[in-house]
Amino acid sequence: MPSNERRYVIRLGCPDRTGIVARISGFLADAGGWIVEAAYHTDPATNWFFTRQEVRADSIGFGVDELRERFAAVAGELSPAADWSVIDTGVRRRVVILVSKEGHCLYDLLGRVHSGELDVDVRAVVGNHADLAPITRAHGIPFHHVPFPADPDGKAAAFAELRDLVDAHTPDAIVLARFMQVVPAQLCADWAGRALNIHHSFLPSFIGARPYHQAHKRGVKLIGATCHYVTADLDQGPIVEQNVIRVGHADSVADMVRKGRDIEKVVLARGLRAHLEGRILLHGNKTVVF
Repeated sequence: MPSNERRYVIRLGCPDRTGIVARISGFLADAGGWIVEAAYHTDPATNWFFTRQEVRADSIGFGVDELRERFAAVAGELSPAADWSVIDTGVRRRVVILVSKEGHCLYDLLGRVHSGELDVDVRAVVGNHADLAPITRAHGIPFHHVPFPADPDGKAAAFAELRDLVDAHTPDAIVLARFMQVVPAQLCADWAGRALNIHHSFLPSFIGARPYHQAHKRGVKLIGATCHYVTADLDQGPIVEQNVIRVGHADSVADMVRKGRDIEKVVLARGLRAHLEGRILLHGNKTVVF
């Protein structure tokens, strides 16, 4: 089947019990749904069931709004605690990217968008420095410069301006592409499940600032990067994607930074793609990635 075929992506998480798969399959069969991808998982530690289904949109005789309305009733039958969503792949997903001075992650994402590899609508890039404005505008994307003063009142005002700029686009994803600012707890809550960060370390090791310096001091043999959802607990949000690269005793901090940047770009792109394709189901501080 063509990769650009329009599909509806149905995701559900709920307490596990018998009959869930049969109920969902029956619902889709009754609607004429042609399932092209299906995945299931149960976490025995929490007794929580997860599923993700992709259905050909042209196989269902009604629109996505009605599908959501009908599936809401099914999810409610399965459990009042059910967490579910329906994504229409025919609607381009909206993204806002937050940056600072380092541009490698932004360059990579913009390149993937420009080549068509990542089919998203980047609505804006917001930076607390203006260094990355030229490359952003060269791609025809608006750039907003929001300086972040050191004093608490000035920083709070900057985050309020940032929030207004981001929320104006109702983005499906807010990407912290080496943004290097600690997001306030309330903003973390408001953007929960949408804000993705790339941390230049294989979490949970070396949380916080200067992780490559921490890694070099410890003499590690592997360094990595972690894409995770942003929460009020610094660098401790649910992990989406990770990868590592080997380093040696002769590598300087600068060598680690250079090697680590390659990993950061790939990990962030993979994590963002998984999020936008609806492949990530959250439960507590853990993720299931189908």
